[in-house]
Amino acid sequence: MTGSDLMRFAVNALAQHRRRTLLSLLGVVVGVVAVVSLTALGEGARRFVTDQFASLGSDVLMAMPGRNETTGGLPFAGGVPNDLTLEDARSIERQIPDIQRSVPISASTADVSRKQRSRQALVVGSTPGFRRVRDLQMLSGSFLPIVDLERGAPIVVLGQKIARELFEETEPVGQPVRVGGSRMRVIGVLAGRGVQMGLNLDDSVVVPVATGLRLANRASLTRLLLEVRPGADMEAVKEQVIDLLDDRHGEKDVTVITQEAVMSSLSSILQVLTLVVAGIAAISLTVAGIGIMNVMLVSVSERTSEVGLLKALGATRRQILLIFLLEAVLLSLAGGVVGLATGWLAVEVGTAIYPSVPATPPMWAVWAVIGVSFGTGTLFGVLPAWRAARLDPVAALQGGH
Repeated sequence: MTGSDLMRFAVNALAQHRRRTLLSLLGVVVGVVAVVSLTALGEGARRFVTDQFASLGSDVLMAMPGRNETTGGLPFAGGVPNDLTLEDARSIERQIPDIQRSVPISASTADVSRKQRSRQALVVGSTPGFRRVRDLQMLSGSFLPIVDLERGAPIVVLGQKIARELFEETEPVGQPVRVGGSRMRVIGVLAGRGVQMGLNLDDSVVVPVATGLRLANRASLTRLLLEVRPGADMEAVKEQVIDLLDDRHGEKDVTVITQEAVMSSLSSILQVLTLVVAGIAAISLTVAGIGIMNVMLVSVSERTSEVGLLKALGATRRQILLIFLLEAVLLSLAGGVVGLATGWLAVEVGTAIYPSVPATPPMWAVWAVIGVSFGTGTLFGVLPAWRAARLDPVAALQGGH
């Protein structure tokens, strides 16, 4: 028997047992779809987070109260937060030449209301530099004017969603609203931006930083965004900021991180999570492989007479082994291809529904699926094939084992 004869015989055998073949295919397809979909989701999450940080540019430092001793990590734990003040922001901009702009930020929540309409919203206290650093566009009106940091003013810039809910079709600019019980005048409405860096500016309001601190009844800033001059050494500027604040506070009580460090840290975490999730999903491929092995063992039991006839006609043990091994490999590979196409289609549908998450299967996952499918068929097809090859031709013709 030639190689083409063996292949044709294996394909015909699968075609003659359609129900069993389809059930075996289904197990592989489900496993492959799980791997493709979950790795695409993990890769999409990693790209989404990376894009969010990249949107701020690579020339921005973030300073936050509290000391995190783990370099390169995220300042979400470790250390007792201490005050980061407006004077700190002013001193950094004045004393470090490579700092082009120091943008203080105070974040809190408060009720925003107009007439009978009221809702709770995030109140961001900042300066005119916030618009440049976050690359904000105006739908109408203007952004925060330049005012003294400590003075503030009873003015507010509304996010697009809040403006629409409070004013409906009425033009908000120039109209009064109440923020945290204080009467303020709307000077502008932000263009739609959506969620960026975990902050939904469409669902927020922006006020002068001193006003934001007063509304939150606090003196400490939430963070400082420091725009570094192009071409400057980010690490060197970072150390200068830390040293300056150390001199001002008498201790190292702030955390200063670069965009690159945050992106690198989050990207590494998400890559590990993607691999873990892919490993869990790959278990279903193993289960599918065991299913193929069981199906092939049953097939051998049902086809003993067929095997006996082949041996009587001169087929060798090696050829019998290859026939059954080919059946198992064809099953798993066909399931891999169908599962890959189905998984890719599912990812495309998901991306169309949630375009903000750029989910796409990484190439390593695609090749891994093909490789695992082939390996599964080969590994779990060996035992049934070996059993078929060992059948005695006389006993097989008599229907024995």
